[in-house]
Amino acid sequence: MVVMGRIIGPFGVSGWIKVFPYTEYVDGLLDYPVWWLGKGNGEWHEVKVTGCEVHGSTLTAALESYADRTAAMRLKGKQIAVPRSQLPSLSKSGKDGYYWSDLIGLEVINLRDEELGKVTGLLETGANDVLQVQSPMEGEKERLIPFVSQVIVKVDLKACRITVDWGMDY
Repeated sequence: MVVMGRIIGPFGVSGWIKVFPYTEYVDGLLDYPVWWLGKGNGEWHEVKVTGCEVHGSTLTAALESYADRTAAMRLKGKQIAVPRSQLPSLSKSGKDGYYWSDLIGLEVINLRDEELGKVTGLLETGANDVLQVQSPMEGEKERLIPFVSQVIVKVDLKACRITVDWGMDY
């Protein structure tokens, strides 16, 4: 499964939900008539999407079997995924690609081999994407690292590591 978004909460009184998509384009989830919902622990259940609309940078969606606000409220915080086999191929000219969800949880180190933390999410800013990196040290703030070629040296999915040209004090 590839996580494609998360449910922010209910939307209205008729069972609709508000969704924060992790897709490149806000409407990327509209291509999938069936979503899988779960907490990220490997337990997923399938739901049919009966309606979906774009609202700015979020989506609103109606799901089969969720007909009121109370039912929709129970979905808050759940992740939305689709089977990897349903996603388009990422291979371009022989190079392997990756989805945003592939980057979440990867360790981030800099060129001095200093551990900056783990990727907890990504942001789309318009100019470029940004890695949200949580430091392993308690009390340290989240680092926001631009996902651009000048900063990202290497993404190694097999080693679960991203190497960046980024200082500890940035």
